[in-house]
Amino acid sequence: MKHIFAVLLLLTTLFMTGCGKEKKPKLIMVTNAAFPPYEYMVNQRIDGIDPEIVRRIADKLGYELEIHDMAFEAVIAAVQSGKGDIAASGITVTEERKKQVNFTIPYVVANQMVILPKNSPVKDLAELKKLRIGVQHGTTGDLYVAKNIREPERFANGALAVAALSAKKLDAVVIDQEPAEVYVRQMPQLQLFGKPLTSEEYAFAINKENPELLGHFNEELHKMKEDGSLAAIIAHYRSESGKTASQNAIVAEGFFGKLQESLYLNFFKDKRYMYLVKGFGITLYITVFAVLMGLVIGFAVAVIRSTADQTGKWKLLNLLCKIYLTVIRGTPVVVQLLIIYFVIFGTVNVDKVLVAIIAFGINSGAYVAEIIRGGIMSIDRGQMEAGRSLGLSHRQTMEQIILPQAFKNVLPSLGNEFVVLLKETSVAGYIALQDLTKAGDIIRSQTYDAFLPLIAVALIYLALVTLLTSLLTHLENRLKKNE
Repeated sequence: MKHIFAVLLLLTTLFMTGCGKEKKPKLIMVTNAAFPPYEYMVNQRIDGIDPEIVRRIADKLGYELEIHDMAFEAVIAAVQSGKGDIAASGITVTEERKKQVNFTIPYVVANQMVILPKNSPVKDLAELKKLRIGVQHGTTGDLYVAKNIREPERFANGALAVAALSAKKLDAVVIDQEPAEVYVRQMPQLQLFGKPLTSEEYAFAINKENPELLGHFNEELHKMKEDGSLAAIIAHYRSESGKTASQNAIVAEGFFGKLQESLYLNFFKDKRYMYLVKGFGITLYITVFAVLMGLVIGFAVAVIRSTADQTGKWKLLNLLCKIYLTVIRGTPVVVQLLIIYFVIFGTVNVDKVLVAIIAFGINSGAYVAEIIRGGIMSIDRGQMEAGRSLGLSHRQTMEQIILPQAFKNVLPSLGNEFVVLLKETSVAGYIALQDLTKAGDIIRSQTYDAFLPLIAVALIYLALVTLLTSLLTHLENRLKKNE
């Protein structure tokens, strides 16, 4: 026994020694990786000026860096709510933003530039007031154009705005200088207006409750400015973005030649198709579990409401169900998703996929509830009375007589709700989830080609919907045979 105890003591000591190794604290950076050369996706990794600066500082401070990609307008909110420690996305310092977060010292001066079609007749900035102007939503370019020129057309990112300009849906686009130069190098049918609209400074945003991190970042940025490493990083990635733009230029001649080269650039170069594969997996995962959650919630609410209508019982539960239905059906799903992520789970570190499942499941449950309740109420009341007269309880009558018929009646409507839910998951990118739609955005941000990535995403959604519709049709036919 002594020998056994000694061995156990030794193993315990070794285990505790192994567990005692300190892990680096995690630093979460939030960004919008569609803003080259400051941040962009390459080989399944977020790279660029901002990520490289933060990586070097995080390494010096002893942090393990984790980068989350989300919509630009959400990055400040993510830092403010504690979902991220630092926002680095080519963020301009403004008085309004200073009220929400703290900013480091500026690390670069940038200009807002105007992109025009080649041979555009615009000779003066005053002429912009007559044009259709596209901007990236939430940027300082957006604010400047809206305040000084006219109300712009807003896009989720710069790549989409430039694609709209290239397709002649816009007359001009206002965007930061470095991305604008990248887009113009990629698209020879576009040109830059020579004079900048305005100049501004970029800085990193940090939560107001973390002044220690702010101090450390400012200290390291000062050092990087003095030793020249900051300027070297900026010069390197500006040069890399120029090489990437020239590599992505399509030089093949003929329709099939251009199509073949475009397919290679969008999907096979650097294995970009893997974005779609991973996005497809996340979309399918969220949809399946949100459907199951919606069915459970919807079934429970429908039974409570129909029972209250028929028997007058469960008045309090019925009232709560009515409030739930009113709130969920009266607000957009993207707003619900953001509230659950930034407010309800604002101070809790919860997996984003779980957050998406909860948000879409709760939203779907409200619609499923009314679909099932409609099916229950469509069954002749005499069947309930017949069941009760045979000695069945209200619950037994519902389970054995009413609900099986109701389910068969509402199956087409339920199928339609599942199809809608599948497509609604396309807004999951707002909370930094790389779903199928977000995967298409990432490819567009790298190739500056909107057509093929969008067509690919649309075809995948279409295939999923077709498969789901086929399965539901098969189930309906099986139920008809059982009649």
